[in-house]
Amino acid sequence: MRPTFPRLRSCGRPACHLLAILLTCATFAGCGQSTPEESAQKAPPPVIKAETFVVEQVNWPRIIRSQGSLYPDEEATLGLKVEGRVVEVHADLGDIVEAGADLVTVYQDDFKLRVEQAEAQLRQARSAVGLTPEKSLDQLNPLNAPPVKEQRALWDEATANFRRAKDLLEQNALTRAEFDQIASAERVAAARYDSALNSVREKIAFISVQQSTLDLAREDLANTVLKAPFTAVVQRRLVAPGSYVKVGDPLLVLVRVDKLRYRGSVPERLSQMVQIGQPVELQIESITDPESTVVSRISPLLDQASRALTFEAIVENGDRVLRAGLFAEAQLTVDTEDEAIAIPETAVVQFAGIQKVWKVVEGQVQEQEVLLGDRRDGFVRVVSGLDPGEVILNEATQGRAGVLASADDTSEESPTPSS
Repeated sequence: MRPTFPRLRSCGRPACHLLAILLTCATFAGCGQSTPEESAQKAPPPVIKAETFVVEQVNWPRIIRSQGSLYPDEEATLGLKVEGRVVEVHADLGDIVEAGADLVTVYQDDFKLRVEQAEAQLRQARSAVGLTPEKSLDQLNPLNAPPVKEQRALWDEATANFRRAKDLLEQNALTRAEFDQIASAERVAAARYDSALNSVREKIAFISVQQSTLDLAREDLANTVLKAPFTAVVQRRLVAPGSYVKVGDPLLVLVRVDKLRYRGSVPERLSQMVQIGQPVELQIESITDPESTVVSRISPLLDQASRALTFEAIVENGDRVLRAGLFAEAQLTVDTEDEAIAIPETAVVQFAGIQKVWKVVEGQVQEQEVLLGDRRDGFVRVVSGLDPGEVILNEATQGRAGVLASADDTSEESPTPSS
């Protein structure tokens, strides 16, 4: 159906006819004009003057990120090897103690008396074999002991009598009964000599026993003072003067913090990439400057619950500025020779969650959607969307659809990211 238009009503006057003619002309004149959109399409594209960046692959070491904490290099819970009542505690929470420093002392008088008793018993045992205090037990020859010398002399005398009696018996100058009596005396003298020698050897062994008893008594006395096994900081104090402690009761907890251990983990899919000696950069909570170290230890197995591999890195802390327990993020470099496409961060524009760059194709500037990865030193890795050799605008803020002014004059390769 053809559209119907309202008829113009005639007013019967020349003026009305003139008005109708003017309206008709205006209508046709309006139909011949173009719309604003059509006018814009016909306008020439804008000329853009901007620096460009040539996309290329650069050295981009592969880095694995990990989170973890700092742990003490050593941690020890100390106790005494003897029991007793605590007399004095020499260290408290936060104190720095040197190796060998006194930490806890228990009542010592009983242990001192045991030492004196053992010394007296040792002197008695040495005197029994004629061993003077200035001589060592190794210098004692059992054959030179007085009881042995005495029995040796009696045996020599009995042996000589036996030889004379034997000669007399051959000459029939001695009866058989008298000879048997002299022979028996020689055998008794020999047995007494052996007995004396064994007795001296037994006393020498007893001296060794008494010496060991004295050494144990002295060690017990020394163990009444708990000493620091290494230079450390007191983390916990668990005892006070007057407490009665038994063997092995925990008294103090020491931690060595001049070196700390960063302990982090990586997921199972990346576990085979971790090797000892790989560089690690730690960003520690509350510390401005990062710490550089290397992987020092790797767990031989994965955690069955998290399916992650644990590794350690030593952090030097001679000034004790860092504290155990601090949270840290690690960047573990697993491949220093890896390459990737990287572009300046300034070349990226983001809107509504979409990342784009301004790409130059045959002099035309147009948008190009990209997928980006990690960022380093003002550059960002391109996962997809760009290929080596393509050209983009160095500054995304200068980008818009148009024509690049002059690629020869404005193209400039930006510096590549440092590895």
